[in-house]
Amino acid sequence: MTEKLKRTWGGENVFVDVGFPPYEAENLLLRAQLMSRVRAAARGMTQRDAAKQFGISQPRLNDLLRGKIGKLSLDGLVSMLGHAGMRIELRVKKAA
Repeated sequence: MTEKLKRTWGGENVFVDVGFPPYEAENLLLRAQLMSRVRAAARGMTQRDAAKQFGISQPRLNDLLRGKIGKLSLDGLVSMLGHAGMRIELRVKKAA
């Protein structure tokens, strides 16, 4: 194969890049970032222990670990992290 592949650089939000409207893409990006934090905090724990720490059921934690973003809300993710003793900071800035 001698044909060169074309490379396209994405923006700051992958959800915008794949076609979501900006308002929905922001929500999805925030949820993905919080899910990543929960995953990182749960690393090294059993699912049972991690679910207990976050105040959720093991099946709910399994949804999170499997990346089922549609099953998790911002509010729910904030509650999980708060239950685990973590503080969340929010910064709002004008869009470019």
